[in-house]
Amino acid sequence: MNQSFYLLSLGCPKNEVDSECMSALLKKAGYSFESDPRSARFLIVNTCAFIEPAVEEAIDAILDLAEQKGEDSFLIVAGCLPQRYKEKIFLEFPEVDTILGTGEYGEIVGALKALVRGDDLRSHRPGPPGDVSYLDVNRVPSALTGTYAYLKISEGCSNACAYCAIPRLRGPQRSRQPQAIVNEARHLAEQGVRELILVAQDTTRYGMDLMGTPALASLLRRLTTELPDIELIRCLYFYADAVTDELIEEMGSNPKLAPYVDLPIQHASDVILARMRRRETIGEITRTIEKFRQRIPRVIIRSTVITGFPGEGEEEFRQLLDYVKMIRFDRLGCFGFSPEEGTPAAGMKDQVCWATASSRPALIMETQKAIA
Repeated sequence: MNQSFYLLSLGCPKNEVDSECMSALLKKAGYSFESDPRSARFLIVNTCAFIEPAVEEAIDAILDLAEQKGEDSFLIVAGCLPQRYKEKIFLEFPEVDTILGTGEYGEIVGALKALVRGDDLRSHRPGPPGDVSYLDVNRVPSALTGTYAYLKISEGCSNACAYCAIPRLRGPQRSRQPQAIVNEARHLAEQGVRELILVAQDTTRYGMDLMGTPALASLLRRLTTELPDIELIRCLYFYADAVTDELIEEMGSNPKLAPYVDLPIQHASDVILARMRRRETIGEITRTIEKFRQRIPRVIIRSTVITGFPGEGEEEFRQLLDYVKMIRFDRLGCFGFSPEEGTPAAGMKDQVCWATASSRPALIMETQKAIA
C-alpha cells in the first residue's frame, strides 16, 4: 500500500518548524516522504494566512496540488488558512479532503488513517489553538544541509496589535517548558546543528504565561551552558517593552549569543503606536535601543516599520522618517499598511488611501539606503 506523503510548507520559519514536526510524526508512524507530489498518496500543504499575499499564495498552492491529485490520493490543507477560513475551504475547494487548524498539527497521522478508512472528514472544523506538545517530537530540520536550525520556543501571541491576525489564527502565547526546549536543542545538536535560531511571535515574553515573568535570559543561559556543541544562538523577535536588563546583560556577556537584535518598532509616532495598540512608546523604544548599543557596541539592530496606518498624516509620517534618520538601524524593512479582514485596524476610521500608503515605503527605504 502506498504510504507516501508530499508536504509543502508556506510562510515563515515558525510554519517551517510545524511542517517538520508533522513530517516527523508521519515518518514515525511508518509513512515515507515523496518529493514528487504526483507520486504521493497524501498531498499536504501547510499554509500561511497572515496577510493577503500569503492567502493568495496558499490558494495557488492548493489549486496546483489539486491538479496533481490522483484517483487514490488525498489533499490535506493545514495551518493558518483553514484556521482563518474554516467555513469556506470546502466550499471553494471541493478537491480538499480534510483540514487541520493551527492547534491540530499533532493530529496529522490520525487524519490520514481516517481518510484511508473512508471517513468523511469534510465536516471537520478546527477548534481554537491549544496544546503545543506536538513540538516535542524529534524532527529533522529542512536546512540540515547547513549547520543551523530554527527552534520554536512558544506559540501564539498575546500582544493583540490592531493590525495583526496572529492572535486569532494562533491563539494567545503558550510557552514551551524549558526542559522540552533544551531536549529538542540537544537532539538538533546531535544531528550536527551548531547554530540555533529561536523563533516565536514574541521571544521577549517567553515564559510569561508559565512563570509570570519574562524568562528568555534564563533559557539562553541554560542552552549555552548545557549544550557545549551549540556555537551560536540568535533570537527572533523582540518587543521593546518586554526587553529586560537581564536579557541585555546576558546578550552582552555570553559569547555564544549573536550580537543581533530583531526589534520591529512599526512606527515612531506615539499617536500611531497607540492606535496600533502597541504597548511601548517611542521613548521606551529609543531607550531600549540605546541600552543594547551601550552594552553591546557591535550589536546589529534590525527593525520593520509600517506606513499608511489609519490616522497617519504627513506629520506622523515625517516623525517616522526623521526617526529612521536619527536612530540609524543597521537593517530595516518597510511595508505599506494593508487592512486584514477581522482585525481592529481594518475597521478604523481615517484610512489612508492605498496610493499614499504604498508610496511611502520607498521614501523610508531611500533614507535607509543612505544609512546602511
